[in-house]
Amino acid sequence: MIGQSGLSPAVMDEIERALKSHELIKIRAAGAERDARESILEEVCRTTGAEPVQHIGKILVVYRENPELHAASKPPARPARKAAQRPRPTRSGRR
Repeated sequence: MIGQSGLSPAVMDEIERALKSHELIKIRAAGAERDARESILEEVCRTTGAEPVQHIGKILVVYRENPELHAASKPPARPARKAAQRPRPTRSGRR
């Protein structure tokens, strides 16, 4: 939540932590007007490398992929199985 003090270093640190662990976050900009919220959204995205997703009212949604989260959740790769081969029928329908 961004309060009266605006986009302080402490708020930016918290946004960075949240993006690192969740990737997609909502930020509530309570005391800001529409133009100020647009500026906040641009500043957050520029500073953190996140992408803007949505801005509805006082809620800003941003996304930044964290490759570490995806690498930890991937199962180990298994070799591909070969498909069982069946004999093909001839033109007469016999095998």
